[in-house]
Amino acid sequence: MELNERKQRLLMALVERHIRDGQPVGSKTLAQGGGLAVSPATIRNIMAELEDLGLLISPHTSAGRVPTERGYRLYVDTLLASSAMRSPDHQQLRDELRQLLAPDQSPQELVSQASRTLAELTRMAGLVAAPRRQVSTLRQVEFLPLSGQRVLVILVVNRSEVQNRIIHTARQYDETELRQAANYINHTYGGCDLDAICDGLLSTMAADRAQMDALMRTTLDVAGQALRQSGEEESDYVVSGESNLLDTAQADSIDKLRDLFNAFNHKRDILHLLERSMKADGVQIFIGRESGYQPFEEYSLVSAPYRLENGPVGVLAVVGPTRMDYEKVIPTVDITARILSAALNQL
Repeated sequence: MELNERKQRLLMALVERHIRDGQPVGSKTLAQGGGLAVSPATIRNIMAELEDLGLLISPHTSAGRVPTERGYRLYVDTLLASSAMRSPDHQQLRDELRQLLAPDQSPQELVSQASRTLAELTRMAGLVAAPRRQVSTLRQVEFLPLSGQRVLVILVVNRSEVQNRIIHTARQYDETELRQAANYINHTYGGCDLDAICDGLLSTMAADRAQMDALMRTTLDVAGQALRQSGEEESDYVVSGESNLLDTAQADSIDKLRDLFNAFNHKRDILHLLERSMKADGVQIFIGRESGYQPFEEYSLVSAPYRLENGPVGVLAVVGPTRMDYEKVIPTVDITARILSAALNQL
């Protein structure tokens, strides 16, 4: 939406005043403190035009107005395009984050620290999705029979990482059958990543088992189950600072906040939202219903992916009311993602 300079300046001033005070903004307030150099009557006319465009709304019978989701979106897009956001002086923030997110911590500790840091810096809720499991390349597999219908799986992946697990099979297998199945997988799939092996085995499973020889039936029963288990780790995230949102909640929005807390606990929808953010290049912002999830109707999510050398592996985000201080939150999220990426790449 294209606005002339005067309308854009008024919208920016109104949004910033509403973010600061949390109250509907009237023409008199903007005339006195908005730096617009126009009369209250002119401001009223411009506000009426912005309301007709769906950028502002009068929440009650008062003359004051508040931004709509479209108004916030235009404000944020204008903010992101400004030179102040492209090259801010945030050296103090960078230095503080480098101390907090030092590479002498484990990946799990870094993720937890990043979540707490986002919550403390923004006084909102900080979310950090745990790093995705990196591609594991099969070096060798062994199967050893245990009592009953159990098999010990020994996987050597990547350079020297050893994983052990016990699986339960459809029937009991002897040592010879298991050794033949392991030899087949090592010969056929050695050097392949585990996800590709699983795909190959699953496609083979679609064939008629009656036409398979005994070796393939054993392989599918034992190896298919073992390798699938290794590749199905559930994604998760760490959330901090939920209590900060209580400070921003209005009396009539407690039910909305309760829905958001329930979403934090159930995780699935938020993980899907973070997954969408991981595909973005840089900061991604969902304002209110833009997220597509009912619990976020009155909240915004500002996110950015963090990376290892081969690409994005997770997402961090701040969740807060739609009237959050975007000018502070956006660079905080962006810089935190960059510092977390740098720390993880030094491990």
